Amino acid sequence: MPLRCNEIKNSDFVGKEVRVRGWVYRLRKQKENTFILIRDDRGGIIQAILPTSKSSILTIESSIEIIGVLQQDSRAPEGGYEIRGHDLVIFNIAQTDFPIGEYQSPELLLDNRHLALRTRRMVAIAKIRASALKFARNWFLTQDWTEITAPVLVKGAVEGGSTLFKVKYFDDDAYLSQSAQLYLEAMIFCLGPVWSLTPSFRAEKSRTVRHLAEFSHLEAESPWVDLEDILKVQEELVTYILHNLANERAEELNLLKRDISELKRVQPPFERMAYDKAIEKLRSMEFKIDKQGSKRTIEWGDDLSIDSERVLTHQYTNPVFVIGYPLQLKPFYVKQEIGRQGIAASADMLAPQGFGELTSGGIREDVIEIISKRIKDEGLDPSTYDWYLDLRRYGSVPHGGFGLGIERLTRWITGIEDIKDTVLFPRTISRIMP
Repeated sequence: MPLRCNEIKNSDFVGKEVRVRGWVYRLRKQKENTFILIRDDRGGIIQAILPTSKSSILTIESSIEIIGVLQQDSRAPEGGYEIRGHDLVIFNIAQTDFPIGEYQSPELLLDNRHLALRTRRMVAIAKIRASALKFARNWFLTQDWTEITAPVLVKGAVEGGSTLFKVKYFDDDAYLSQSAQLYLEAMIFCLGPVWSLTPSFRAEKSRTVRHLAEFSHLEAESPWVDLEDILKVQEELVTYILHNLANERAEELNLLKRDISELKRVQPPFERMAYDKAIEKLRSMEFKIDKQGSKRTIEWGDDLSIDSERVLTHQYTNPVFVIGYPLQLKPFYVKQEIGRQGIAASADMLAPQGFGELTSGGIREDVIEIISKRIKDEGLDPSTYDWYLDLRRYGSVPHGGFGLGIERLTRWITGIEDIKDTVLFPRTISRIMP
């Protein structure tokens, strides 16, 4: 029975016959022997040595099975073990023009993403991302939150009509969901605290290193909470993910040269920074924004951007919450702080060291007259939200929640600059293939 590469790297197998299946990852042919790095279907790698007479036709990414005796040799790469092969089974000889080499341009790697995913770097990122999702789910399970599945085809906007993807829905028009939040809100009346993990779509014409047109959106909503309750949920969730992932994926994080100790040092509570203080801090540094082609110093009422968030968090080691944005910057469903005219009961979590926004959340407006007016003021079609307004007509309660972008979280965890490398097949303003 074939074993996986990491299972074979065990002193118990030394001197015994083993077999491993996988793909030729690296190949070095000599006159007598051929040295093969074989990659299995879990991303594990081990070296095998075969007589060149038996392996001369092999090419990079050929699929094979090697049978041989395991030996221990400190000079051998990938852990000091290697297989002295005596038999070879060939499943497929790959063409010799495999496009992914050791050094390739980012665009070529994106054009060939279906093949670039086989690289060790991309395998490591995929495993880290999978662990982040696993530990997120574990946290919600242990806290007795119920997972739900919301629709992706919807009739109304959540984050503004200008970023909607329109699709034909039989004889009607529909849109790809920007957020599951409205549906999560519907479920708190019968299930209490709920969460979901769904794709969200934003037609933002942005080319920054942290924007995608399609992303994985973890969202949560709970009744009977205030803003501080929601902030505590977020910081506990993120800390749980980081600490467990740092232990489970140490090998992958080391391969990416990520300082694991930084992740383990993250501890709640995270600092709560008032929006007013954030603007004051940026103004003291004479931070400039581009408005209609000309640059000016940032002012109260301006939204934070990728650049301003980078400046704000560059020296932090913990995430930080920015609280109390102007209400005008937030969507129609955000509640105004009690006693603070024009200030939103909301907060964004910014990752440290300049990685920017991870989450956005807050308290939802629960007064039907207020939220109805805001829907109209934002130019949205009230009839589309009639079902949503029923939640305010029949038993409305104080409630709130947040959304967490999985790709943004993965980008910070891995220390990767471009968010396109945190998702298997990125969708951006300029990319829909492969």
